Parts: sequence; C-alpha cells; structure tokens
Amino acid sequence: MNRLPAASLLLAAALVAPLGVAAKSSDRNQPIDVEAGSSDCSVSNEQLPCLLTQGVTITQGTLEIQATRADLRRRGGEFQRVILNGGPVRMKQQMDDGGWVDASATQADYTMQDDTVVLTGNAVVNQPGQGKIEGQRIVYNMSTGRVQGGGEGQGRVRMQFQPRNQGQQPAQPQRPASQGGR
Repeated sequence: MNRLPAASLLLAAALVAPLGVAAKSSDRNQPIDVEAGSSDCSVSNEQLPCLLTQGVTITQGTLEIQATRADLRRRGGEFQRVILNGGPVRMKQQMDDGGWVDASATQADYTMQDDTVVLTGNAVVNQPGQGKIEGQRIVYNMSTGRVQGGGEGQGRVRMQFQPRNQGQQPAQPQRPASQGGR
C-alpha cells in the first residue's frame, strides 16, 4: 500500500463535497489511505505530477473513490489539482443524515484554486431518495454550491427529483360515521 502525505490528499477528499452538501463532515478529520498498483511521485516541490495507476483506491472515513489512474498536481509544494480517470471513476460517501450519495464519470477533475469539481463522460450523481443528475458534463463549485449539467453534441441533461414525502401514503379522507336507523 502506498501512503501519501495527508495534506497532499486532502484535495482528493474534497471531491466528495459535490456529492452532497451534508457529506459526512467527520470524514475530513480521518486518515486518508491510498492504494495503487503503481506510483510515480516526486518529493520535490516542482510541478511534477504524482501518478498513481493500476487500480487506485482512496478512502477517508466513509468516502470511497475508485479509479484506474490518479494524477495529483502541485505547485510550490501545495497540491493544486487532482485528475481521476477510470472506466469509470466511482465515488461514494455517507451523508450526515445517514443516507448515501454516489457518483461516477469517465473523469473527475478537481481544481483547488476554483474550488470546482468537473465530472465528464457519462457523469451521474445520485443521492437515493433525493434525486439524480446525469449528463456528459457536471460542474460543481464547492464555494457557491452551484451545480451545472450539460450534454456534449446531442447529449442532454437528465434530472430526477424525488418527492419530499416519498414512501408516505397519502391521507385517506375519513368517511362520516354511519348513522343507524335511517
């Protein structure tokens, strides 16, 4: 198992924020574990990427990310960007309310400077019981909470919203009690 410095992988954990505003808040304080079949990383503070390949798994608390490849970019010793590729990249995390949220895409690209995650290629973000968005491109700005979806070419954005009272039966009107003897 390759274990990278926690500070460098915190930005990978930030990928969960687009999956739900109430993502398990305690996860950010948990250790980050990374496993990969291969790593090629530099200890210098230059702009050299840290490449993880051959089945990358990143876990932090309830957060689980699976990708074929992770490319961690830094400048001046600080990580600036994480690019995850896979067939597809899969992410899931428990929410503070106990529910789960999951996402998948061909690529996930997180840029710290913009605090933005871009999911591309058959992107799907699903929060069971809440809703789902699908498209060729989903952009989430973690600072503003704005989510934008789009298709490429003839692609379309598809959304599904679940009713707030899902699982509850509608109230049945009560019939007046029969008055006998009439």
